[in-house]
Amino acid sequence: QVQLVESGGGLVQAGGSLRLSCAASGRTFRNYDLAWFRQAPGKEREFVAGGSWSGSRTYYADSVKGRFTIPRDNTKNTMYLQMNSLKPEDTAVYYCAAARTISPKPVADSWGQGTQVTVSS
Repeated sequence: QVQLVESGGGLVQAGGSLRLSCAASGRTFRNYDLAWFRQAPGKEREFVAGGSWSGSRTYYADSVKGRFTIPRDNTKNTMYLQMNSLKPEDTAVYYCAAARTISPKPVADSWGQGTQVTVSS
């Protein structure tokens, strides 16, 4: 059982930055990779970024490569989504997930509650 708690969403202007946090807990959370997804109004949920707790594997959607990174603090069992050069099309509810696999296709087993990110133009 994995519990995930997100924080850090909000309103930001285009070109700005925002950092989301995902704190993981539970007996088995280190058996999973952590991944970030997002869902914009009227659209399907899509994979954004994710990777292993060790940092040896990281994956990014093409739409965020070069702008988003996923630093982690293993002492706090927390993975972050650092979002730079934000665009209005990044507006969505962002979810972190415990993923049994990310590549080639993400498969998430547990989800956080989601946090809203709004980028104004």
